[in-house]
Amino acid sequence: MFRGIAQLNLDSKGRLAVPARHRDVLLERCRGHLVITADADRCLLMYPLPEWEVIQQKLEGLSNLDPRVRELQRRLIGFAVDTEMDAAGRVLVSPALRQYAQLEKAVVLVGQGKKFEVWNQEQWDSRMDAPGGLAPGGMPPELEGFSL
Repeated sequence: MFRGIAQLNLDSKGRLAVPARHRDVLLERCRGHLVITADADRCLLMYPLPEWEVIQQKLEGLSNLDPRVRELQRRLIGFAVDTEMDAAGRVLVSPALRQYAQLEKAVVLVGQGKKFEVWNQEQWDSRMDAPGGLAPGGMPPELEGFSL
């Protein structure tokens, strides 16, 4: 559903303009109701509300006796903020989330199928300059035999 990368700017109120190519889909699928939350990579995740509700239900169904699960629940559910696209296609990113992801004026919106990632421009550039999981021998076992 959501693909591609867009370089955007936060306005002085902390709003992000969703690219026009995604607005109609978001209006159709969730009437512009979105949830933005924190990711362990220090970026933000932005979900259409129906997609987020499935994720939150799964998270809440996990046993919180495991400290790793509690940490994941704290981060994803605890930081989650409901927001709505305005008539101009903008969404407000809360100050706490902007601080968490170190978002400044320049940001990158990355389509990831059912969600978006929102990155600080410098962090995104640095991450893309590093070989990461695409380096030889860096592929997880789940991708063995995977071909593009």
